[in-house]
Amino acid sequence: FQEKKKKNDSSAGYQPLFKSFATDAVHVGSEPEQWNSRAVVPLISLSTTFKQHEPGKHAGFEYSRSGNPTRNCLERAVAALDGAQYCMALASGLAATLTITHLFKAGDGILSMNDVYGGTNRYFRKIAAEVGFDVSFADLSKIEEIKAALKPNTKMVWIETPTNPTMKVVDIQGCADIVHEHNKDIIVVVDNTFMSAYFQRPLALGADLCMYSATKYMNGHSDVVMGLISLNRDDLYERLKFLQNGLGAVPSPFDCYMCNRGLKTLHLRMKQHFKNAMAAAQFLEADPRVDRVIFPGLPSHPQHELTKRQCTGCPGMITFYIKGKLEHASTFLRNISSTSISHSAVFFSRASMTHASVSEDERKELGISDVLVRLSVGLEDEEDIIADLDQALAAAVSISENILSENK
Repeated sequence: FQEKKKKNDSSAGYQPLFKSFATDAVHVGSEPEQWNSRAVVPLISLSTTFKQHEPGKHAGFEYSRSGNPTRNCLERAVAALDGAQYCMALASGLAATLTITHLFKAGDGILSMNDVYGGTNRYFRKIAAEVGFDVSFADLSKIEEIKAALKPNTKMVWIETPTNPTMKVVDIQGCADIVHEHNKDIIVVVDNTFMSAYFQRPLALGADLCMYSATKYMNGHSDVVMGLISLNRDDLYERLKFLQNGLGAVPSPFDCYMCNRGLKTLHLRMKQHFKNAMAAAQFLEADPRVDRVIFPGLPSHPQHELTKRQCTGCPGMITFYIKGKLEHASTFLRNISSTSISHSAVFFSRASMTHASVSEDERKELGISDVLVRLSVGLEDEEDIIADLDQALAAAVSISENILSENK
C-alpha cells in the first residue's frame, strides 16, 4: 500500500513532509486550557487595555499594541509551523518588511534579489533608499553575483524564493553560507510567501528571518491583510519585539483570529494547490498557444532539482508567456471566467500592474514583458481550471485570426 501511495504521490522526489505539521497547525496556540472557559477555539480579545494586579505588575498583557491574547495564539501557531522559537504578526507583509528594515540605520547596505514582489521593490527603491539606506539588487540565484554584490556595509540580504513574477528559485542554504562567511552578522531574510510554511522552512536552511505576506497562502481565504516574521535568535527577537511595539504596525485581534483559523487547513489547501498547479502547468506547457511556462514543479524549470532539494512541494503560482502581443494577453485575461478568477485564483498580466516601480529596462532584463501572465491557481476542480484556460487561450488566438481576416 505504501509503495502504491508513493507512486501516485505528486510530491515524490521532494523533501519529506515536516513531521506533525497538520497536528501542530490544528492544536498549537489553540489549547483550551489557556482559557477559564476551556473554549476549543481561541477567543477574540478586543480589549485595548488589561487590568493590572498593581501598577507595573500585570498578568502578561497591559496594552493591546504591546501584546494581545488572540495575537499570541496566532504567533505561537506560526512559530510551530516554521520550526521557529518566535513569531511576530504585523499589519501587512510590507509592515513586516518595514519593521525588519528598522533593525538598521542610514548608510547600512541592503542587498535584495533583483526579481522581487513589486511592493518590496518599491519600498526599497522609493522609500528605504530615500532615507539613506544603500540599496542594491542582484540575481541571488547565481553564486557569483552574490559574492560580487556583497559590500563592507552590507547588513541585510533579502531573498525571495520563488520570485515574483518570474519564479526563480534561490538556493537558501548556499546563499546563507556565502553571506555568513562574508560576515556572520549579516541578517539573511527569506520572503517565504509563495511557498508557505508547508512547503519550505527557510530557518532550517540557514536564514536568520522568515517573513510572509500572510494575506496569501498562510491565511488563504482572501479576507485578511497581514504580515508574519519567524525566527530563532533571542537577540533579534528582542529587537524586533521592541520595533513591533514601537512602530505599532500590528494587526487587529479579529484578523489574528481569522489567520489562525486559516492555518488549520493550510496543509490541505497547499496539497490541492500543488495538484491543480501541476495539472495546469502541464496543460500550458503542451499547448502551442503558449510560448513558455515557468513552474518549479516542472522538470523544464532551471532550478527544478534545487526545488526538490529544499522544498516539500510547490504552490499554485505559475508564470507563462502567451504567444502574441499585449492584446493577446489582455484578451486572455478578459475571458477568464469568474470560476477561476474568484477568491483563491487570481490572474495578472502587463508588466505595469505588479512592477510599475521597476524601470522598463530592468523589466526587460528580468523578463517581465507584456505577454507575461502570472497565475495563482486556486482550489477549484482541476477539470474546470483546465477548461477555463483552454477557452481563454482560444479567445486570445481568435484576435490573430480576426486581424488576418480583416487584412484579407
